[in-house]
Amino acid sequence: MTRRAVVQGVGHYLPERLVPNCEFETTLDTSDEWIRARTGIERRHFVADGQGTSDLAVHAAEAALRDADLSPEDVDAIVLATSTSDLTFPSTATMVQDRLGMTRGFAFDVQAVCAGFIYALANANALIVSGQANRVIVIGAESFSRIMDWTDRSTCVLFGDGAGAVLLEGREENGNSDDRGILSTDLNSDGRFRDILYVDGGVATGTIGHLRMQGKEVFRHAVEKLATTARTAVSKIGLKESDIDWIVPHQANLRIIKATAQRLGHSMEDVIVTVQDHGNTSAASIPLALSVGVADGRIQKGDLIVTEAIGGGLAWGAVVLRW
Repeated sequence: MTRRAVVQGVGHYLPERLVPNCEFETTLDTSDEWIRARTGIERRHFVADGQGTSDLAVHAAEAALRDADLSPEDVDAIVLATSTSDLTFPSTATMVQDRLGMTRGFAFDVQAVCAGFIYALANANALIVSGQANRVIVIGAESFSRIMDWTDRSTCVLFGDGAGAVLLEGREENGNSDDRGILSTDLNSDGRFRDILYVDGGVATGTIGHLRMQGKEVFRHAVEKLATTARTAVSKIGLKESDIDWIVPHQANLRIIKATAQRLGHSMEDVIVTVQDHGNTSAASIPLALSVGVADGRIQKGDLIVTEAIGGGLAWGAVVLRW
């Protein structure tokens, strides 16, 4: 028998403010048609004044708990992926822990930008497989509207805010690729490329800063690295790309999503796509897409899922799990 981290619940939350592409036309030299053609994005959600990343994360975590029919007292740990923490410290995860009324266990943040949820899943899986925890809430939550340069049309139209969460539980499985739960992970980073996607603020500058991106360079790295990490993760458990039921990618750009699926030998019918409704929600995009895919009935128990992401660092990776 092999211990696996199995998904028992999933949920998400989006802020109330819905921002269509046309809203940018009044302040930028852009248009709904331009944004859709280059990114596939049609709308996104932005946090309200006074609403923080922890607020979004709490709602998503509560939704995952309801889906699993569990209470905060049943949870051992929270692993939260974000690049937009409410404060420098304490961690957003501990704020969520408090808001949930969870007085036992432990909570911490993971920061790998858009790849954050992949890194968080890998960490939560390790905690469960090692026996350090039995039930872990894994959250991706972002308020990227807080770090946008609203004069830069190449970046500010791309991002949105939101949160998604999954609840993982340790289960004894047979130890083969038919098991439910996380079957393999593949994590990578290369700091040589940090200057193509970063925020120009922090402790060193004394400012929050704004997101800066070399879009063409990010695109070039993304397609190759995402396809490679997905293949690596699938091959680790002796399966082929053709065995994949669903690709649930980081929702950054529809062209990247299509190109990666093509390299993996899959049509878009096998891909969960939410970028049109959410924009790029960074670490929140994958759990948001998982939650939407479950809610609309596409993702079913037993489906083999590959999820992959790339973000600033550069950091990238993939997780293979059976739902």
